Amino acid sequence: MLEKSEEIKKENRLLDILSTKKAKYIMGTILLSGIGIALPRIFHLIAGSSAGSIFLPMHIAVLIAALTFGVFSGSIVAGTSVIFSYLLTGMPNIARLPYMLIELIIYAILLGLFNKKFNKYISLIATIVLGRVIYSGVLFAAINVFGFSTYGLSVIDSIKVGLPGIALQLLFVPVIAKVIEKGIKLHE
Repeated sequence: MLEKSEEIKKENRLLDILSTKKAKYIMGTILLSGIGIALPRIFHLIAGSSAGSIFLPMHIAVLIAALTFGVFSGSIVAGTSVIFSYLLTGMPNIARLPYMLIELIIYAILLGLFNKKFNKYISLIATIVLGRVIYSGVLFAAINVFGFSTYGLSVIDSIKVGLPGIALQLLFVPVIAKVIEKGIKLHE
């Protein structure tokens, strides 16, 4: 009887630990990192090799992390998604990898900060617009200041090609973030 009581106490303690905000943050960040690695692969398998630039699947996990858990989580998801995706699948290619990493971290930082002041939709729209402006500056500096090759990257072209992905982000990211927050009772 005493052993069963101790076992119940241990189970309750584990549940208490797992229900803390910090544990939810860590588990959510890890899960979204995995999604950030898997989602691009799924899109590529279903829609072909250009699916990443069209639907921006890696962006989705980063934006959800930043919107739900904040700047640090979004940045971790950005870094792990890009690096582990490259290590496991070779995508993005090594030439594109640093630019993709910078782009996603820009979005994570902006969305995490905007979401502290504005609602999810305004924050996401501001991030999509300002993120691309800042990313344009990064590309400009890479080419003109540091003399790096951008390997044909163009913000204007990426916006044109990525319009379906931007539409998906606007439609689903705030809704998914809200469902996650409500489901894990993040603000209790």
